[in-house]
Amino acid sequence: MNSVTPPPPPAGPSAGEGTTGGEAEPWLDREALARLDPMLDLLAESHVSLSSVTDPAEARRVHVADSLSGLACPEVRAAKRCADLGAGAGFPGIPLAVFLPECEFVLIDSVGRKVDFMNEAISALGLENARAIKARSEDFASGEGREAFDLVTARAVAPLAALAELASPLLREGGHLLAWKGEPEPDSEQVIAANRDRLAMEIEGVREVMPYEGSRDRRLYLLVKAGPTPDGLPRRPGMARKRPLGGG
Repeated sequence: MNSVTPPPPPAGPSAGEGTTGGEAEPWLDREALARLDPMLDLLAESHVSLSSVTDPAEARRVHVADSLSGLACPEVRAAKRCADLGAGAGFPGIPLAVFLPECEFVLIDSVGRKVDFMNEAISALGLENARAIKARSEDFASGEGREAFDLVTARAVAPLAALAELASPLLREGGHLLAWKGEPEPDSEQVIAANRDRLAMEIEGVREVMPYEGSRDRRLYLLVKAGPTPDGLPRRPGMARKRPLGGG
């Protein structure tokens, strides 16, 4: 499996605005991270169970910096329409929307209180390129979301093979899935390779990142939609995890 070619440092207002000298990665720049403070204040004050990390200073590293590490991939910086799966409290979708104003973000979650929080955060940040919707991704992919995106993101949501299945019907041919992972997932890698025709998804590379000093190893899995959506996708909601391909 090939590694993702390291991109040049983010530049320009969409990726590096507010960084030191216009050169530092935004996930390592304290001033850049502060752009998300209004969202972190809402997270700290929320009575809804959204995350185990709600202290703004800690959330700035654990959530915001980790989310923005996705900007290390040029496929993310080039995207024009992105769907964020299982968006939860809005990470990584909302931080990425702040730094990629030319990209439209649709944040998808099936839990109404989480969707309400995300839309409140979007409003507090004054974002015009993001919206959160209450839906199962399979239902969304059967309607207006079908093959409508050039990027799908997912952070701490599901095994990689399940994410590949959920992302496939949402992506245009040639579009990408970026999945935030800690440990490698060799079993999922094998399932994806063995089910190439059923998924139309291929692993393009894995990039190791350190979003903040002292962070555990983080891996960004990059997958590409390698053909039209196969017949049978999406399956019924929940099937990707209840009855995963490969029987795992």
